[in-house]
Amino acid sequence: MSAHENLEHVEHAEHAAHGGNKKIALLISVLALFLAFSETLGKGAQTEGIVLNIKASDTWNFFQAKTIRQTAIRTTADGLAAQSLSITDDATKAAVAKQIEAWRATVSRYESDPKEKDGRKELREQAEHYEHERDTQLARYHHYEVASAAFQIGIVLASATIITGMMVLAYLAGGLALIGLAFMAIGLWAPHAVHFM
Repeated sequence: MSAHENLEHVEHAEHAAHGGNKKIALLISVLALFLAFSETLGKGAQTEGIVLNIKASDTWNFFQAKTIRQTAIRTTADGLAAQSLSITDDATKAAVAKQIEAWRATVSRYESDPKEKDGRKELREQAEHYEHERDTQLARYHHYEVASAAFQIGIVLASATIITGMMVLAYLAGGLALIGLAFMAIGLWAPHAVHFM
């Protein structure tokens, strides 16, 4: 092989390597773009999960407060009803009966108040709804985290392709990109389809 042919061969190899590096750089850019999306979606889901956890906790605390008040009023009404058996004055007996009836109405309202939506029944439903939504957001968060890990590892493998020239690493990076996209899709549309822990 002549010096001129040798030089042409080296130039051709450099040109091919440079074109391959452009493709790898494009792959890295695409992986970084999807990484940004998965991180943004993950942080949003995590924040929403935390907010919903606080709402659920606050609602359960309100539920417990209603239960305590309901128990105290019921006990007081029952105690006054027992004491009223010894009352002989009709006016006093009527006033006591009216008070007992008012307290029992309050106990019933604390159990369920569809108008104000703050009875124990409504508070339980609301707290359970918040818990379900929180679990959905946290499931999304975990899927986005797996997607982010796949994209990050893909970026590392694609970068290593440039250094080593081993194209198998680029194909692995592409496979990880597909895995990351799959987990992003699961997080978006079917967060309970795959369970972690």
